[in-house]
Amino acid sequence: MAAQFGCTVLELREFMEKRSHEACQILQEKYSGVGELCKRLKTSPVEGLSGNAADLAERKAFFGANVIPPKPPKSFLRLVWEALQDVTLIILEIAAIVSLGLSFYHPGGDDNEASNEERKYEWIEGVAILVAVIVVVLVTAFNDWSKERQFRGLQNKIEGDHKISVLRNNEVMPIPVTDIVVGDICLIKYGDLMPTDGVVIQSNDLKIDESALTGESDHIKKGEDTDPMLLSGTHVMEGSGRMVVTAVGVNSQAGIIFTLLGATAEADDDKDKNKDKKETKTDAAEAGAELEEVRTAPDKEKKKEDGGSHKKEQSVLQAKLTKLAIQIGYAGMTIAILTVIILILRFCITTFAVEGKAWDITYLQNFVKYFIIGVTVLVVAVPEGLPLAVTLSLAYAVKKMMFDNNLVRHLDACETMGNATAICSDKTGTLTTNRMTVVQSYIADKHNKETPKFADLPKNAGELIVQCASINSGYTSKVVKGEGDLPMQLGNKTECALLGFVLGLGQSYEAIREQNPESSFAHMYTFNSARKSMSTVIRIPDGYRMLTKGASEMVLKRCTFILNKSGDAVPFSKQEQDRLVHDVIEPMAMDGLRTICLAYKDLSTNSAAANNVQKLSGEPDWEDEDSMLQGLTCVCITGIEDPVRPEVPDAIRRCQRAGITVRMVTGDNINTARSIAGKCGILKPGDDFYVLEGKEFNRRIRDETGEVSQQLFDKVWPKLRVLARSQPQDKYTLVKHMIESKVSEAREVIAVTGDGTNDAPALKKADVGFAMGIQGTDVAKEASDIILTDDNFTSIVKAVMWGRNVYDSIAKFLQFQLTVNVVAVVLAFVGACAVNDSPLKAVQMLWVNLIMDTLASLALATEPPTEELLNRKPYGRTKPLISRTMMKNILGHSVYQLLVVFFLLFYGERLLDVDSGRNADIHEGPTQHFTSIFNTFVMMTLFNEINARKIHDQRNIFQGLFSNPIFYCIWLGTFASQVIIVQFGGRAFSTAGLEIDQWIWCLFFGVGGMLWGQVVTSIPTSKLPEAMAYGSEPPAEMDALDENAENGGEQSGGDLKRGQILWIRGLTRLQTQAAFADLYVQVQTPK
Repeated sequence: MAAQFGCTVLELREFMEKRSHEACQILQEKYSGVGELCKRLKTSPVEGLSGNAADLAERKAFFGANVIPPKPPKSFLRLVWEALQDVTLIILEIAAIVSLGLSFYHPGGDDNEASNEERKYEWIEGVAILVAVIVVVLVTAFNDWSKERQFRGLQNKIEGDHKISVLRNNEVMPIPVTDIVVGDICLIKYGDLMPTDGVVIQSNDLKIDESALTGESDHIKKGEDTDPMLLSGTHVMEGSGRMVVTAVGVNSQAGIIFTLLGATAEADDDKDKNKDKKETKTDAAEAGAELEEVRTAPDKEKKKEDGGSHKKEQSVLQAKLTKLAIQIGYAGMTIAILTVIILILRFCITTFAVEGKAWDITYLQNFVKYFIIGVTVLVVAVPEGLPLAVTLSLAYAVKKMMFDNNLVRHLDACETMGNATAICSDKTGTLTTNRMTVVQSYIADKHNKETPKFADLPKNAGELIVQCASINSGYTSKVVKGEGDLPMQLGNKTECALLGFVLGLGQSYEAIREQNPESSFAHMYTFNSARKSMSTVIRIPDGYRMLTKGASEMVLKRCTFILNKSGDAVPFSKQEQDRLVHDVIEPMAMDGLRTICLAYKDLSTNSAAANNVQKLSGEPDWEDEDSMLQGLTCVCITGIEDPVRPEVPDAIRRCQRAGITVRMVTGDNINTARSIAGKCGILKPGDDFYVLEGKEFNRRIRDETGEVSQQLFDKVWPKLRVLARSQPQDKYTLVKHMIESKVSEAREVIAVTGDGTNDAPALKKADVGFAMGIQGTDVAKEASDIILTDDNFTSIVKAVMWGRNVYDSIAKFLQFQLTVNVVAVVLAFVGACAVNDSPLKAVQMLWVNLIMDTLASLALATEPPTEELLNRKPYGRTKPLISRTMMKNILGHSVYQLLVVFFLLFYGERLLDVDSGRNADIHEGPTQHFTSIFNTFVMMTLFNEINARKIHDQRNIFQGLFSNPIFYCIWLGTFASQVIIVQFGGRAFSTAGLEIDQWIWCLFFGVGGMLWGQVVTSIPTSKLPEAMAYGSEPPAEMDALDENAENGGEQSGGDLKRGQILWIRGLTRLQTQAAFADLYVQVQTPK
């Protein structure tokens, strides 16, 4: 088969490792040029592959498929084993075995028959603890397994959406990158992410960013005679071209690196054979991190020079939750240690000092019990359901957001969007329909308000217009017959508008293109943000003709001639240019039209035309771009309408009502931008806001040294609403310094939209970067956090609603969870100190902590968003995580629940007419007294869960209750489970069945919590001290934690305490953290 194709996989791999002139030399010497290479690969550089299924299958079998096999997912058993390795679970397992062992240890001398009967059941609790450990491990493993499946599915969807244009059977067709085979002819353009390795066949001003592979920060110019090698994983920054694919999948340069780093299935096979090679990485995550290091190395160096961090800051919620976890951890540890010390001192003083007893080995059982009680207090203090609530809320939101045209690439972006205070939006396609039409034109000294007839135009002018629009555009841009009355626009919409104008003149752009195929072009200057124009050079009988189109002001400055009424070129003075701008371009822009100028320039050897300003003598110097793009002749000016999306004005009003400032950042003319901003509602009559061009913006914010001054910037940005004629660097500057600004009290949280390759820095810098799914380049999508699959601004508003809903869902759970934690900690602490035992037994605490927390997090984290979320201002960076209202509710309900529980603990036996459970012997069975305390606590917690659905002092706590079936199903299920546990749990759950009147009292206290909630709501929050709010500033130690994580846990200076890291790890352990909390509790009281 190698003979059939003329080259082997290994041969092509070695060839693709060559660079620059060496590659050109080998290409000529070994393959006699790229044409001969195509013949060896049995492909045509003009027509591409045939597309025959058998041929494609044969190529995949020989050269491989364009897929890098992912590292196999961990098996369920492997995840179970890893869950068992958690230190806290190991401690629980040991405690369970100790508890079980103590149940069988019976020191001699106790012949009490009743006591012996009770001891027969002591093993039940030890076994229950072990069973609970197994359940928690299985739940943890299943959670990790399902999470990995979800993320792999999301990754597959993102990769499946990545397509590229190939030439097959002389037809251009977009195919998924996974379907590319060696020998395919790929059409590459500005913004593409190279999916394979290949060799350039034809290039037009092609420049590649190879920093991802080579670390070279400068863009590399590619061409048949300079450097023909195109590598997978690199980005097309300028130009376009064709290449023949020479290596795919694991044989491509990116695939080879992934294999070396251990991020593929093949690497795993190699590792099995080379276990002793320590340099081989053993974890896919490490490999991915290292590859990211390779890719971002140049950026990191640059940012180190700038004194900035190369990392995006923690999300707003992450920072606040991490601080909360650290503080709760410290508080819990303090109370736990205090509890153990008090219990041990009390026991020692009573036993050895007061009663004067001698030491006995059986006293060790008491010390074990006290230790476990202390651990219980610590575990109860940690809100272990919180990380699960965060994950569930984010996962639920991300899944639902896909139906709202938001493909979330980074989970934390979903929550961050809820805090957004400003949105910097593109105009074209986001605020507008991106369906462009030429509605006005200025041709041969005549301003047309509708499409003229071709016959009415001067012959020379008409032909030049058709030639300019047809040839000087991407040949992938087409206008084809649509399903309805409107034709379908494929490709660049501005080019489609010009092609539609050609069709409107009654001419065929396809016929012109057939006469001038891309392979016949002499040179091309592709569009970029600096030149704001595109030029294509074609050959004419006595030289060359350069066709140009671009932003009207930019192109007009380069024009020294213009076509007059008869279609002849006449001098175009500065005064005439100013008149044309004033009389034609500005009125078009005021109507919201995008103005594009078409121009041309002939480079001829013997033409006597007046506008042949550059006589040809030999081959022109195409690299002298400034000279080449001067002396143009203006053919016409077109006014292109891109209507505002009908739903956008309402969406912007909703943003403004929600306290979010919308700014437009566009490369368009300032008058066009102002008009569209007015139609969208970004600007309103009488507003005192700035509409600036990029140059004026930079003039205002830079000091005399040319550097951006934050002080000057802060004078501009609060009133800036429209930034026109902006460069990508302007957008980055705007985003960066708005984030750093401290003018607004809550600090700005910025969302940015972008579609171009040069938007990537701003998208990456923003708190949330939105890339356009339809018009966006691969580079922009890679830099983004969320991809808008419909390119529509209203989808951003939906993202805001979901983001706020996530934040509120977590706040609801936090309010509920911390109430439970405060009550449980105080109850365990006071109970241990007052009655030498915890009123809530181990397995009961397991139910309260593990089961109810998990279920409550699921119930509260899946509340659907409502329009009401947009009726308040964004929280911003510095808004307290726990507001004064939430703290009021937490403390208010804690006081109520503690009063009820302590009343039942010390006086409950009289109210309920039962025997007291206080100071019971360690071997006695469950009592109705303590069962009533447990049941009342759970009932109050259950009804408080309904209270927790509202966190902004709303009176109607039932509003929207039945719109969330997950909530009420879980609530009813939990209630039913509680009934079963109380009535039939027996010794396993340390419960004794209750009578009907005792149940009524439990329910009375539970419902009383809802009534008490109305009393708490009546307390005006504004009267409470500001100090009651918690978490207003992201912790200063976060940067240190990030740095420590990056350095693999090494910490210079020793100022970062290990406890902080442990608590943060605890926050992210999800079910595992919940497990150790709950199971420690279960171990607390061996009977």
